[in-house]
Amino acid sequence: MNSSQIDNLNVEALDEMPSPEEIKALVPLSDKAVETVVKGRETLRAILDRKDPRLFVVVGPCSIHDAVAGMDYARRLKKLADEVADTLVLVMRVYFEKPRTATGWKGFINDPRMDDSFHIAEGMENARRFLMDVNELGLPTGTEALDPIAPQYLGDLIAWTAIGARTSESQTHREMSSGLSTPVGFKNTTDGSLDAAVNAIISASRPHSFLGINDSGRSAIIRTRGNAYGHLVLRGGGGRPNYDTVSISMAEMALAKAKLPRNIVVDCSHANSSKRPELQALVMNDCTHQVVEGNRSIVGLMVESNIVAGNQPIPEDLNKLIYGCSVTDACVDWETTETMVRKARDLLKGILPGRLG
Repeated sequence: MNSSQIDNLNVEALDEMPSPEEIKALVPLSDKAVETVVKGRETLRAILDRKDPRLFVVVGPCSIHDAVAGMDYARRLKKLADEVADTLVLVMRVYFEKPRTATGWKGFINDPRMDDSFHIAEGMENARRFLMDVNELGLPTGTEALDPIAPQYLGDLIAWTAIGARTSESQTHREMSSGLSTPVGFKNTTDGSLDAAVNAIISASRPHSFLGINDSGRSAIIRTRGNAYGHLVLRGGGGRPNYDTVSISMAEMALAKAKLPRNIVVDCSHANSSKRPELQALVMNDCTHQVVEGNRSIVGLMVESNIVAGNQPIPEDLNKLIYGCSVTDACVDWETTETMVRKARDLLKGILPGRLG
């Protein structure tokens, strides 16, 4: 019997992918990058453990599509990070994978040339190189883990990981998170429910065994010890925001009921700003004032930011792309970002050390 009659009936091709080991050999770790990753993870764990009173802010483009503009942004962010480091820890948002509701560009790894040619090996190498360059600036990075194989290629260069609203319910992503080396933020689902994210934090904290690949690209049974640094990310949902004091209080109660640390990150974008990027500043300001007024559960914030405000469709002629402007969700511009971050720093400076008392 010929297996072609029953196997891979909807598969057009099986192209070989370089192994994680091969991609890492092309873009090997540098001492500076390792130092940045280790320090970034240690700092974030200390914040979650309440040993460091600062807030962390995951800030950057909705997605990376242009490495040159991305590094331009990173250099600006590094300078700002140094300026506010006494109060805020800035982590650059470096998203390469984009979950799509229906169709659309799937990101820098999947389609690096932005022309539906899907040179995934090229995208993976370029993504690793970009992460290396950012870490060598001394700026830690955060990303969304979407493809369960990608962390084998890139995970050693990441300081913070998000699991998105559409994947917090996924057993695959909970298992993967249990083995990640970073703190992991689980977003509430798109309907606004907290249950999936809370259950995901619990699940990821436990050991798991599941199928994956090792560094040589061979199928492997991955056995994890569990990730103790899962936490909740509020991004709004179901047509309403959830960063207000009542929503934060309800989230605190849900975490306490599950016997989990009351660690909450507020995503200032998505439903919390009704997909209107300019409202992110108001969300951040509101959360900052909650901290000033005594809130102890808000440990971090997320902001979608780029060099140029708004977003743009991907043109057929890529030379017509606007430099530094998002091709996915709309962002605030760099000037607004500086204002938001500096205002938060000014309001919180001198307040945060009291949170450790």
